[in-house]
Amino acid sequence: MGLFSFLTKEIAIDLGTANTIIIYNDKVIVDEPSIVALERNTGKIIAVGKKAMMMHGKTHENIKTIRPLRDGVIADFQSAEYMIREMIKMIGIKSTFFPPALRMVICIPSGITEVEERAVKDSAEQAGAKEIKLIHEPMAAAIGIGIDVLEPTGNMIIDIGGVTSEIAVIALGGIVNNTSIRIAGDDFNADIEEYMRKQHNIIIGERTAERIKIEVGAAITELDNPPDDYAVHGRDMLTGIPKEIIVNYKEIAGCLDKSISKIEAAVLNALEKTPPELSADIFRTGIYVAGGGSMLRGLDKRLHHKTKLSVHVAEDPLRAVARGTGIALKNYDKFTFLIK
Repeated sequence: MGLFSFLTKEIAIDLGTANTIIIYNDKVIVDEPSIVALERNTGKIIAVGKKAMMMHGKTHENIKTIRPLRDGVIADFQSAEYMIREMIKMIGIKSTFFPPALRMVICIPSGITEVEERAVKDSAEQAGAKEIKLIHEPMAAAIGIGIDVLEPTGNMIIDIGGVTSEIAVIALGGIVNNTSIRIAGDDFNADIEEYMRKQHNIIIGERTAERIKIEVGAAITELDNPPDDYAVHGRDMLTGIPKEIIVNYKEIAGCLDKSISKIEAAVLNALEKTPPELSADIFRTGIYVAGGGSMLRGLDKRLHHKTKLSVHVAEDPLRAVARGTGIALKNYDKFTFLIK
C-alpha cells in the first residue's frame, strides 16, 4: 500500500452459523446473531443481527427471517453479503476522502469445499474487502485458547458451534487430522423441541428451546451445582391454549443424551486416527473444548469419563475462535502459513 497504508483497516471476522463476531483494534466490536429479516414483496432487508433475531418466529406473511449460513457455509449469497456489509458498518470506521481498504481474516469450518471457500471470499469482496485470508476454526480456537500452535506438540481441540462440531489434532502449525460432524447447538435445540412435544404435549419455538438450553441445559444427570427448575411457556398440542410447564436439568440431560453420544463417538474416532507420538502428547496436555456448546453443564466431566483424559473448557468459549482470528490478524506475518 505504501503511501496510503494508513487507509488500510484490519478486521477479523468469526462468521458463524449462529453468531458473527467482528474484532477491530483488538476489541470485539460486533457480536450479533447471523440472521437477517427481509420483506417478501420487495426483497428489501429491514433488519440484521439482534433486531432480526427479535423478529424470528414472530413474523407475518410479508416479513421472513433468513439465516444466510447453513452448516457453517454460505447458503444465501445475497443475504450473507448484505449481513457482512451491515455488520462492518456497525464498527463505525470513519472514512475521510478515500474509503478505507479492508484487510480481513475470516474464520471458516475446516471441512468446507473450495467452492464454499470461494463463496465466503466473494461475499467479503462484495462487502468491501480488498485483501482476504481464511483460517480454519479449530486452528483459530487453539490460538484463541492460548496454545502455541507452532510447537511440535500435539493438541486436540473440540469446537462445538451452532451447526458443526469440529474435532482436530494440531501440531507444528497445521491440522494433522480433522473430524467435522453436523451435530452441535442447533441439534440440541431441536432435541429439546422434540422432547417438549412428545413428553409434555407442548409446542415451543427455536428461541424458547435455546433459552431452556442456556438455563437448565446439562450433559449429565448428576451436577454439583444444579440450576433451578425453569418455567417453559408454549402452546398445548391438545387444546391449542398457551400453558406453562416446569422442567429440570435432569430431563434436559436425558433428551440431549443421543446427540452428545454422537460427539463422544466422533472424539473417540479422532483419537483413533491420531499418530502415536501425538497421542502421547494429548495424554499429557488433555483435550481443549471451545464454542458455545462447550458451556453445556457437565460436558467436560462426561468427555473426561469417556476418554479418561483431562478436559479443559476455554475461558470465554463463545469468543475463543474470534479471539484466535484476531491474534492471527495481528500476527499476520508470523501466521502466514496458517491462513489460506
